[in-house]
Amino acid sequence: MSLSIQFYTMIAMFGMGGFFGASLDTYNRFLKRKARRRWLVFMNDILFWILQAFILFYILLLVNEGEIRFYIFLALLCGFAAYQALLKKSYVALLEWFIRFTISVANFIWRVLHLLIFSPFKWLFLLLLTIILGLGRQLFFLVQMIGKMLLWMIKTILKPITWIGRIIWNIIPIKIRKMVIRWIDFLARHMRYWKHLFTKFSRFLLSMFKSKS
Repeated sequence: MSLSIQFYTMIAMFGMGGFFGASLDTYNRFLKRKARRRWLVFMNDILFWILQAFILFYILLLVNEGEIRFYIFLALLCGFAAYQALLKKSYVALLEWFIRFTISVANFIWRVLHLLIFSPFKWLFLLLLTIILGLGRQLFFLVQMIGKMLLWMIKTILKPITWIGRIIWNIIPIKIRKMVIRWIDFLARHMRYWKHLFTKFSRFLLSMFKSKS
């Protein structure tokens, strides 16, 4: 390995040490360990360090074809320590600002979408619903008025028939009227009797079907 490659490797590993520090702060900021379950934190930690190992190995492949030397670990520690001493506070403050900025932009976009898309659809839906309900009320009122007019017409048409029927009924002799009344009463009693028999027969059939099922 030439000196230039070793120098590039040390510079890259120094930068990777700072990158590990920033990645760790970012990871801890979004993980919120106290609010998570232990097994979930454990799994996330394993995945995090596996990802960091892959990134480190990829950088080594690009710089020195993946050769591992002792000074690589020293460069990593120096980069990590330099980040902790010089850049951590600034990076954490920048990260918090970026999170707040992202949340503000997302809230702004949501309000714009709500104002331009959801609100018009909401008011359009309410307008259509109001129109439909109004038309339904008018239609119900119209049907009610037509029904009242038909009922009045039927009553008006039946009134002369009722008067004629009463006149004819009064002209009929009393004996015939009594006979007609007796026949009507006889038919009514028999209708009730046959209705009672039909009800009993229906219940009997239902009980048979239920017992078979």
